[in-house]
Amino acid sequence: MPNTGSFQLPQEFLIIGAAVQTGLFEELKNNPCTMEELAVRTKIDRRAMWTVIEALIALKYLEYDGEKIKLTEEADNIFFNSEYEQYTGFAFMHTYNIMKAWTQLPEVMHSGKPVAKKDLPGHTKHFIKAMSHHARKSASPIIDYCLKELPTNPRVLDVGGGPLTYAIAFAVKGARVTVLDLPEVIDMMQPELDSGLPIKMVKGDFTKGLPPGPYDLIFLGNVCHIYGEQENRKLFQDAAGELGQGGQIVINDMIRGTGVMPALFAVNMLINTASGGTWTFEQYKTWLAAAGCSTATWEEVGGRQLIKATKVH
Repeated sequence: MPNTGSFQLPQEFLIIGAAVQTGLFEELKNNPCTMEELAVRTKIDRRAMWTVIEALIALKYLEYDGEKIKLTEEADNIFFNSEYEQYTGFAFMHTYNIMKAWTQLPEVMHSGKPVAKKDLPGHTKHFIKAMSHHARKSASPIIDYCLKELPTNPRVLDVGGGPLTYAIAFAVKGARVTVLDLPEVIDMMQPELDSGLPIKMVKGDFTKGLPPGPYDLIFLGNVCHIYGEQENRKLFQDAAGELGQGGQIVINDMIRGTGVMPALFAVNMLINTASGGTWTFEQYKTWLAAAGCSTATWEEVGGRQLIKATKVH
């Protein structure tokens, strides 16, 4: 049944997001400040600074150390210590950045058109960090699933793999990996790539074509929900065309009809894309068959839903 408790506005989340966006937490990292010092360095209004700081202290993200304000130990670990069990970094800022778009859902429902995009400073960086953070725990079992039945040192194309989480996991387990992503993502992530790994990064748009193969595996991690039937059919046709005989496509995405989250996520795609959504297993199976691929029953691996298809002709 509906839960009226979830109707409440998530004030804590909005306050934390605003603190990140205005640079409060970054300024306080290893650098306790007085209220006055913090206001000057962040260019935040004094009244607003006091009000928000007091809220962050009540929420136990900040604390006083004499006259100075500092991060609590737990907040410091959550935001800046990647070895901490509850570490999130600022990955949650992707959700914060798209929240304004969600408030325009009534207009989207009437018009059928997505909300106009406004690239906020740091939005792409936060998106990449979010994708990397969410993928990290599930990467190893997913890569093991993908590499089953493939030859030694397989050739892998990771479409939309700019965050590098899966690409690195593939490479560590012996694959030769090509990563395709948008130019701004490649430019952002290239400096973070270990040059000793067998990973090549290619700038491009998968809706226009894929880097030439042949590949043993094409990995589609969280890309199919961005577009609708027409684009996904073309993507699968293009992928099949770059696979060697018996090569495989693995789709890592939410499957509509398997629970609440795929249905809710489809609303996010309605708000933010022109044709995106979440798709049923039968839709995926039909589109893949049209591309000359046979599809195995979907499986849950590492908490993610995976569909594996094999090129048969």
